[in-house]
Amino acid sequence: MEALAAAVAAGADAVYLGGTRFSARRDAANFDAAALRDAVDYAHARGVAVHATVNTLIHDAELRAVGEYLLFLYEIGVDAVLFQDTGVLSLARRIVPALPVHASTQMTIVSVEGVRRAAAQGMSRVVLARELGLREIEEMRPALAETGIELEVFLHGALCYAYSGQCLLSSVIGGRSGNRGACAQPCRKPYALLRGAADRYGRPTDLRPVEGAGPYPLSTQDICLYPILDRVAAAPVAALKIEGRMKSPVYVAVVTAIYRRALDAVAAGRFVPSAEDELDLALAFNRGFTAGYLAGVRHRGVIGPDRPDNRGVAIGTVTAFSHGRMEATVALAGPLAPANGDGLAVTSPDGSFGFVLRGDPRACGGLVRLRVPEAAAVGAVVSITRSAALEERARATIRMGRQAVRIDAEVCWDRDGTPVVDAVCTPPRRPPVQVRVRAPGPMAAARTRPLDAAEIGDHLKKTGGTQFFIGDLVLHYPGGLFAPPSYLNALRRSLFDAAETGLRAAARPSPEAVAAARRRCEDVLAGVAAEHARAPPARTLAVYTDTPEGVGAACAAGADRVYFEPVECTETVLSQAADAACVPLIWVWPGIVRRAVLDAALPLLDTAGIAGVMVGGHGCAGAVRARSPSMPLFGGAGLNIWNHLAVLNHPEFAVLTLSPELSGEDIRALVARLPSCAPAIEVLVQGTTEAMVTEDCPPATAVGCPAGCSGDAWALRDDRRRVFPLRTDRACRAHIGNAVETCLVDHLPALLAAGVGGVAVDARGRGPVYAGEMTALYRKALDAAGRSGDRAILSRLKEEIKKRSLGGITASSYLRGTD
Repeated sequence: MEALAAAVAAGADAVYLGGTRFSARRDAANFDAAALRDAVDYAHARGVAVHATVNTLIHDAELRAVGEYLLFLYEIGVDAVLFQDTGVLSLARRIVPALPVHASTQMTIVSVEGVRRAAAQGMSRVVLARELGLREIEEMRPALAETGIELEVFLHGALCYAYSGQCLLSSVIGGRSGNRGACAQPCRKPYALLRGAADRYGRPTDLRPVEGAGPYPLSTQDICLYPILDRVAAAPVAALKIEGRMKSPVYVAVVTAIYRRALDAVAAGRFVPSAEDELDLALAFNRGFTAGYLAGVRHRGVIGPDRPDNRGVAIGTVTAFSHGRMEATVALAGPLAPANGDGLAVTSPDGSFGFVLRGDPRACGGLVRLRVPEAAAVGAVVSITRSAALEERARATIRMGRQAVRIDAEVCWDRDGTPVVDAVCTPPRRPPVQVRVRAPGPMAAARTRPLDAAEIGDHLKKTGGTQFFIGDLVLHYPGGLFAPPSYLNALRRSLFDAAETGLRAAARPSPEAVAAARRRCEDVLAGVAAEHARAPPARTLAVYTDTPEGVGAACAAGADRVYFEPVECTETVLSQAADAACVPLIWVWPGIVRRAVLDAALPLLDTAGIAGVMVGGHGCAGAVRARSPSMPLFGGAGLNIWNHLAVLNHPEFAVLTLSPELSGEDIRALVARLPSCAPAIEVLVQGTTEAMVTEDCPPATAVGCPAGCSGDAWALRDDRRRVFPLRTDRACRAHIGNAVETCLVDHLPALLAAGVGGVAVDARGRGPVYAGEMTALYRKALDAAGRSGDRAILSRLKEEIKKRSLGGITASSYLRGTD
């Protein structure tokens, strides 16, 4: 609640907050039901909108709870809800259709087609992926005018290394899913970048560390768009977002206040970046600042490989150290000097330590002497990581609050001398609210000195310590009356209380609307747990590969369908793959399809031999169908299908791939709830799970382009010696795989019994030998599943699979699910 109050006091127009469930920042100090209601009331009484986050992926077993939660959010008057899960989105549209819905950045919307898809599904705003540039956003302007949908972009704060919503690294390492709000931030851990060759099964070998990559090659700097705020504000974006969750109230107040002033200056045409503001932003918290992908910055301009934590602001270097006094002499690099209460860090190649400065240090001629708890090496850099003065200014901002709600009032007096106030309360960006307040009793006839109108007005205009300010005040005062100051102060307080009550009530739906929503909720939720009888689906074995040779090998080994995702897609490559295929060939589009890729891909849909297209991004299906209306569609794992409502929200697809994060029980529950008309379901049963797709290319960041396209094998090794394979694509984008290969061969009987007909082997990046041999092994496994004695056959096949695997095999996600 303190951070919320800080954001409101510092000038936020809207705040984002999450409940204790279904929020993508599960470890934040989220709000329980009572606190959430209070928070919404607090914000609305101050003219600030509240956007609630329901931006995690949801299991079928949770659909009832999330439906009831959506009803609660509607009842308490939240202004919008953010979603990632398209199944939950469809639930919201049915239960609370009047509640505005926004697409979370977790939906990974990167194109105008994705924006159009969101608009068609009833969304009023899209929080774009952080990786988009200003030019791409500008190109969306016509679609925004056509659909009425709004855009929102991140303005300041932490920058995820991978595309949000497409990162499974925390999940595959430890079962803590970022898609469930439990990300353990493995990208902030140390890794060694490795370079080597690949064996016949596509496994990295002869790996050697790459110099210059830094110990934290996945750790990004923080985004800070303050220096280019005028350019950002000129783009077709309706909202600019500061990441303030899991941050202190002081941080929230400092950053919000700076951007509030700056945006007001932009609107007035007088914005000039302030060095003082930039310093305060850095003192609040920074891992180094970058304008990021929005400004076209990449590689070393985005990544901060040296360290993953707060860097503070460097103020000087140690020039001498006295062991006897434990005192460091520091040569200041500029005017910024440490003061009592500041948090300081001393960093050298040998390590670092921090401490809180007690007392003002001795200073003379650009030198300061600091008492330190440990020996400080000469040459060590001294930084302020916490500014006591900045924190005090932030606390003053929070104490003072912000007077943002205007009250225009007219006061009349009844015949008996009782004042009646009719007021119009106008919060920023919200409809005005009318209130009427009557004093509890009349003013008395004056015996000696009656009050004049100016004195009464002065009392009513005292708004200090509140969110209100008085605009027009009209007094129809008959004169000749008297009341003590306490009487007029009480009248003023009654006016403000009525204004708060009116503002809160105006933001909530009517009792009739709530009752209707409750009836819809009961009707809808009664059906979400219903199971359906379905005929057993046909058993199919699909294989992913990325070369025409892999296509031929998979076909020859018994694949029923081949998914082809070439590293570089041309008509020639597609034709070669089609010629090599003797089963349906499905062209797999990249998981991230931005404008340039889409423009190159659409004309290739006419290539002969393509039996369908697989897409993993929102909006791509519509683009395919607009060009080739009869083209069969297949849904990739990037669509994040977690529940049966998400399946039903994609009726245009022939086949949908379930998320690799689901457990066997999750899969069973999902399939059991599908009607016979639903798309077919497929499960990835073998291969290296893609743990990350990122706009960064670690080889290029470390040693420069075109290192990632050299044909070498690349990998990352963590401090537990696990090796994560890394491959790049022609967009200079990196795909990081799990260190251990998924293998569900011994769980095939359970999958088939659950009603899953389609299983897939992922051989991308593994070469034609792996594709052929693994296809043959799974062909035998599928044939054996359900037969007497198949367990022994499956066990033998599992041993053969293990010999060809990368890093060993695992079924952990299938067995335990994700947290």
